[in-house]
Amino acid sequence: MKKEKINFEGSLGDQLSAEIHFPADDLPHNYVIFAHCFTCNKNLIAVQNIILGMTKKGFAVLSFDFTGLGQSEGDFSDTNFSSNIEDLIKASEYLEKNHKAATMLVGHSLGGAAVLMAASKIDSISAVATIGAPSQPDHVLHLIEDGKEKIKKNGEAEVNIGGRPFKIKKQFLDDLQSKDNLKKIKDLRKSILILHSPQDQTVEISNAAAIYEKAHHPKSFISLDGADHLLGNKKDSLYAGEVIATWANRYVEKPKQNKISTKSQTVAFIGNKDQKYTTQIVAEGHHLVADEPEEVGGNNFGTSPYGLLTAALASCTAITLRMYANRKKWDVDEILVHVDQDQRYDKDSEDCESENSKITFFDRSIEIKGDLDEKQRKRLIEIANKCPVHKTLESKIKIETEEK
Repeated sequence: MKKEKINFEGSLGDQLSAEIHFPADDLPHNYVIFAHCFTCNKNLIAVQNIILGMTKKGFAVLSFDFTGLGQSEGDFSDTNFSSNIEDLIKASEYLEKNHKAATMLVGHSLGGAAVLMAASKIDSISAVATIGAPSQPDHVLHLIEDGKEKIKKNGEAEVNIGGRPFKIKKQFLDDLQSKDNLKKIKDLRKSILILHSPQDQTVEISNAAAIYEKAHHPKSFISLDGADHLLGNKKDSLYAGEVIATWANRYVEKPKQNKISTKSQTVAFIGNKDQKYTTQIVAEGHHLVADEPEEVGGNNFGTSPYGLLTAALASCTAITLRMYANRKKWDVDEILVHVDQDQRYDKDSEDCESENSKITFFDRSIEIKGDLDEKQRKRLIEIANKCPVHKTLESKIKIETEEK
């Protein structure tokens, strides 16, 4: 993902560390703010995968560390649920001032509860998505059950959350218990998507039912069956991101398609080494992802470059045959084009021992379903060999490269 590292002032006056993730063409149609789970940070792998699922669909996503967490300044013990909501509002103000007003909020766990509260305070927001969110923010108190009495008695205590120590003050508990999320949800007039796993052991799925019951239409629910609370399986987090992006397309306004900010038909972007080989592509305004299989060090988030090449040949063949059949008014119901690519020695090569004598082969087989005679079928195979991509691949090709 293309990303821009930024800082903005949080609700308590501290500098918050953030990133804006962009689609490959740098032309997002909408901006999203992501709120992570309680005591988590923006670098959680699940967060990165959810964001990838959204940038693939043309969204830009701002993710940040709440005050006192991750790389953000401030003291976590001075924060509370209210300050988290205000941090979200500060993030929206940054976007509106420096880019474009956010139209969607996405929140995971307690971040989900926070975006439900913040949505009514940000006029530009039209859609909200929650992942494993509690219906009431004080649900997280069970995470600090062992320290609650000590906090009440001494005003603060160090508690263990997720294997890490955090100082919690009494004002944090009081603030959580003073918030009635369900009343706010009942009054909220925004499109809502609720994602939750039936197997969530941290925030039970009954919370999703309570949110759904109180929310007004349009509201939707997606079951993340089999997922854990933190979406530790990358398939779950990628799925969540893609589902959210697809759902949101119905509830956010998309400007007319802009031309790619390049003179080329296609632009491909690959990020830093942490993203391995995952490559975002915008081809003629359409978003794609290319990758390599896991066995060669990739994430397998998309087809390989050679897969895209075989797809170009297969799709061009099918389109060419459909155009020809339509023009001839022939009865063709379906066309299936199967293509495999391989590099092997050509039997006509003069030097079979040289690596350079290997030639790229495309094995193509075509299924044509319809009421056609033998002569018509033979003619369609001849036409297949005239498809533009086929002719390009068999022609002499020269690639000129320059650095911009």
